[in-house]
Amino acid sequence: MHKILFFDADGTTLDIKRGVAPDVPAAIKRLADNGHMAFLCTGRSRAFVPREMERLPWTGMITNLGAYIEYQGRPVYKKDIPTSDAKRAVETLRRCGLVPVMEGNTHMYYDLEEYTTDVDWYADLITRELGDRWRPIAGNEDRLLINKISAKRLPGCNADEACRELASVFDYIWHEGAFVGSTIEMIAKGHSKGLAIAVLCGVLGVDISDTFAFGDSNNDLTMFQVVQNKIAMGDASSELMTAADYVTAPAFEGGITQALEHYGLI
Repeated sequence: MHKILFFDADGTTLDIKRGVAPDVPAAIKRLADNGHMAFLCTGRSRAFVPREMERLPWTGMITNLGAYIEYQGRPVYKKDIPTSDAKRAVETLRRCGLVPVMEGNTHMYYDLEEYTTDVDWYADLITRELGDRWRPIAGNEDRLLINKISAKRLPGCNADEACRELASVFDYIWHEGAFVGSTIEMIAKGHSKGLAIAVLCGVLGVDISDTFAFGDSNNDLTMFQVVQNKIAMGDASSELMTAADYVTAPAFEGGITQALEHYGLI
């Protein structure tokens, strides 16, 4: 019986500094050769999916935490944030002492003098990886084409107030851990990785008993609430590990291959 599998990006199949984990390309190819469906399922914006990841034989992608779905290379769903709400979010976050990183399907928007390596050590890596997919907020305030925001908490910021003011437009994921610990992901209201998986499985006629999800952070919890088989990476958040059926090795220690072999999928 063919299965459908959903793989998170950062911390699960790739790393912001090291790129795609070495075992992942062969693992995804073996899955495809065995007739299984493999979807990237990430909080990253579609614009921020690395080209080396795009080249893998994915059946499709869920990006922007469920606000964008691609199937066999074609977009099948997208939820855009109205530009007036995006502009209001920038103003609110800045007033409350947070740094806005605005994420869309074609571009990410942030100001280089504001989003620096003092905020996130990997800020320059993001800019380098984006290339021509990066745009400044300055000058684009009235044409921010986004689906999601990563709000970066700074010392002394009033994140609670910002979230209250924007609660009619966004749902939130507060992160823990070294990599995204300062980040609040602001998602299009009512969207999540889990909901996107449920909708996709319904459309494709896949039974939930044939589903698997792989993740490492708290934005993967909604995937775990939907799928039958829940796999956490060896260095996952404590909350995700608690929710997992199986804990595999970390991403760069062959964790994906180990788990797929454990379940007899490759």
